[in-house]
Amino acid sequence: MGAMIRTWRDRLPPSAVALPVGRARRAVGLRREELAELAGVSVDYVVRLEQGRATTPSAQVVAALARALQLTTAERDHLYRLARLVPPEDGAISDDIPPGVHRVLSRLGDVAVAVFAADWRLIWWNRCWAALLGDPSSSPPQLRNFARDRFPVGTGPAHLAQWPMTESDSAATDAAVVSDLRRATGRFPQDARLAALIRELSTGNRRFAELWAAGTVAAHREDHKTIEHPSVGPVTVNCDALTDGDSERKIVIMTPEPGSADETKLRLAVIAGPPVTSRALRSS
Repeated sequence: MGAMIRTWRDRLPPSAVALPVGRARRAVGLRREELAELAGVSVDYVVRLEQGRATTPSAQVVAALARALQLTTAERDHLYRLARLVPPEDGAISDDIPPGVHRVLSRLGDVAVAVFAADWRLIWWNRCWAALLGDPSSSPPQLRNFARDRFPVGTGPAHLAQWPMTESDSAATDAAVVSDLRRATGRFPQDARLAALIRELSTGNRRFAELWAAGTVAAHREDHKTIEHPSVGPVTVNCDALTDGDSERKIVIMTPEPGSADETKLRLAVIAGPPVTSRALRSS
């Protein structure tokens, strides 16, 4: 933490905080006493922070230092974590996908890719995903949620994978989804959509309630799945899940083994397009 505070102090010119720059000034950035004055703490405390002799500043002091150093949101959150504090909540879960992520995803046309928000709501998918698992567009956006499908409430249909699917380790996937939602509640404690989802699954699905009550914390970012595709037959794929930074977006990629019969089946499914389901017919 001390090294980062010194780095951020050295990079901030006095002119950025309306301080005069004299000819005799040797410091490129802020002096310790200037940072102390801007943050409302003593110079001695800034010295002890930078030397590593003070390691547990309060949230109020960290917030004041972040403002004084003009840190970005990501830098501010990093400072909180270095101080062993939880970064402040910035708002609701985002369903937006940054342009850079979009550019990368658009180049993955030959594999099945989907993006989920922090609460596992599906927010984007490509043509290959729809061909492999069924087109999710026939379901209302609020129901396109992997956690809802994973821990169903009632007897309604699944809204993501429209064909039967088997996994190599379903228990680990269950635990990972619950753990993801638990982490999201820490990152977005005021998000009403997430809170409503947790209440619904906790009261309506016994399996979810048990895992949630147990304080499950798990990581399961890869699996093998077999989809019983109605047109091309069973397709076995590797499933990998990546997390997109502090937004907690999940990028899920399904790929068959190169040169395998499963790869050929997936290509045929993409060429044929998603089969029309009875649910799609009812909604049209």
